[in-house]
Amino acid sequence: MPIGGDDELESALLQVRALIESTVALHRDRNLQESLITGLDNDYDVVLDQAQQLIEGACRSIDIVHARKLGSDERSERTERELIYDAREGVQVRLLASPAMLDEGYVREQLSRGNPVAIRVARVPPLQALIVDECAALVVADSAVGRRASVIRVPEVLNTLQSLFENVWTRAVPAGERTVFGDRYRASLARQILGALQAGVTDEVAARELTISVRTYRRHVAEIMALLGAQSRFQAGVRAAELGLLPPAGGSGPERGGPLAPS
Repeated sequence: MPIGGDDELESALLQVRALIESTVALHRDRNLQESLITGLDNDYDVVLDQAQQLIEGACRSIDIVHARKLGSDERSERTERELIYDAREGVQVRLLASPAMLDEGYVREQLSRGNPVAIRVARVPPLQALIVDECAALVVADSAVGRRASVIRVPEVLNTLQSLFENVWTRAVPAGERTVFGDRYRASLARQILGALQAGVTDEVAARELTISVRTYRRHVAEIMALLGAQSRFQAGVRAAELGLLPPAGGSGPERGGPLAPS
């Protein structure tokens, strides 16, 4: 199920949601909901309890989608960040976050660990999901009737969720690259160059605005592309947008003046 862009991703997630809802209804009719799909209470601590149980029971892999802001009633003394440390040693953990939900402190914390959580960033519609060993998933999503949280063990739904995760993961950008530009000056320069690429400014004009040579400007562009894992300037722009690295809309490319700190 290849995913080509935001529209396709949105459509795929809507299909997943529809599949989950239809499966819930089907198994309710067959009185099998308790064994294959378990609806959770609205108490968010119940959701965290279930997440902790799944994480502690994982043997091979834990895949997490973190792209939904918590509601005002979803507060707890515990945090999702803490739960992952209950995973067994050797379990592979991957976290896919939307730019708005990326926790830079958590990224830095993981980069300093010997067995870090692999974290990537992509534009993902609002969804929370925890997939364990490809055999069980905890999914939290908002719907017309409010928040719906379910533990799912239906193979068809799990296969769809895992396939969706893998496709988005392969084109997502490693979170560490968001701060890899280095110090404040280099981060500022990188963002101004990305702004120039976004605005379609020629290399000659951009280099002049940045008071550097065209050769140096093109070298910086090549370095940025390499850091973002991009094969083209267009792809670099797409990945920079996914990471929230581009200057605010309405910017006009390179600017002289104070440096821009990474967002």
